[in-house]
Amino acid sequence: MDPLARPLSRRQLLRYGAGGLALTGLGPLLAACGGSDSETAADGGTLTGEMDLWWWGEQEAVGLKKWVEETNAKFKAEVGPSVKSNLLDTGQVISQFANAAAAGKPPDVQFLWNGIYHMENAWLGYLEPLDGVVSDDVLKRSGATALSTFEGKQYRVGWYAIGMGMAYNKNLFEKAGLDADSPPETWDELLAAGEKLKGIDVSPIGGGVKDGYLGEWWLGQGLTQNLDSPADAIKLFIGELDWREPKYHEHWTRLEELHKAGFINDDINSLELYQGIQLMDTNKLAITTSVSTLLPASQKALGEDGVGFMVMPVFGKGELAGKPLLDSQGFGIPKKAKHKEAAARWLEFIHSEERVNALYETVEQVPTNESFDPDSITNPLIKSFHERWIAGEHLPYVPNLMPTLFWSDAMFVASQKILNGTMTGEQAGELAVEITDKWKKRNPDLVENYAKWSDDLADA
Repeated sequence: MDPLARPLSRRQLLRYGAGGLALTGLGPLLAACGGSDSETAADGGTLTGEMDLWWWGEQEAVGLKKWVEETNAKFKAEVGPSVKSNLLDTGQVISQFANAAAAGKPPDVQFLWNGIYHMENAWLGYLEPLDGVVSDDVLKRSGATALSTFEGKQYRVGWYAIGMGMAYNKNLFEKAGLDADSPPETWDELLAAGEKLKGIDVSPIGGGVKDGYLGEWWLGQGLTQNLDSPADAIKLFIGELDWREPKYHEHWTRLEELHKAGFINDDINSLELYQGIQLMDTNKLAITTSVSTLLPASQKALGEDGVGFMVMPVFGKGELAGKPLLDSQGFGIPKKAKHKEAAARWLEFIHSEERVNALYETVEQVPTNESFDPDSITNPLIKSFHERWIAGEHLPYVPNLMPTLFWSDAMFVASQKILNGTMTGEQAGELAVEITDKWKKRNPDLVENYAKWSDDLADA
């Protein structure tokens, strides 16, 4: 699949996921899973059989398939079990696993996005806590982030890192008379840069919001600026804090400001996220929300020195303002996996020094493993990403805490309407309160778990 192909929207992904409707046509998927019926040996014995791996990632980081194939071959040679690998489509990551787990026929290792994407499955009892199953050393250094833990139990190991930020076209910056090596750090500097960029007849900032992801990324980077703790995000989503308070909808007010200033590309509502990013890659757009995993592709389009990556310029006054957001992809073990011992050894195996280093060498993606040696990074842009987003202080990606109804009926609606001029930031705050109240009434059990999760994050 093309890494810039349109992913299924989160509302579609979760509609059929945990707590949602069952998919039709599940039989062939379940029949294909399960691997060999052979049992793995007890501790210290030789592992046998064939374990099932369901994974995702080639769509955003081309080359991962080669790494996975090499890893599985080495695992069989060095540990014993063979691995049956199933590369999931974007639309299957949540739905296929949730339905297979509900039917009692999950794979042995499952790819898991972070936060609520996997935590609802943990709450439903579909995921095995990894404490005491995977070595403490691997759990500690795998880079799973605090969003993979609930009530002291960890449900994922990390795999590769995803930095959330804003990519910019350095060639357009230079053409506009801006210092491409010193991007805007404050909101006023961003506005000043926008005026200069308008002068060279390009859209200063924007992308594509048709599928909703730009709105999610904007909320993640903007809302965080007025929070004092990631736990504050959960308190907003469960109604303990009020979206109508100006600081909690300021990110939407700032988006409205950019629209009114004429800085946003006119076709933003008709383009999907990756179509918008391609505007930057084709010199039609100067700045766009993006992620570190896409930087190598942008460099291929604009040249190694043609792309920059920055933290969203600061407007907020919260304790988290100006700090980069870092997320991670990862893996877990289903509760009803047939080969849990083999699965645990596979999770440990991918965090061996050789496999960690091979992840960067093969795919040019930065491993989340804390023991990865950044001196092996040769790409200057990726090196600077590592220094700022990973080696320095960073924050978890708070949209990973967002309830599905809020995503579809508040964030998604607000971002589109603000960018077509039919909603203000203040009105978006009102909508957010309305949807929060509706979600709470529908999901009292989830509200309780969210409150516990908030306490976990506050203590992290």
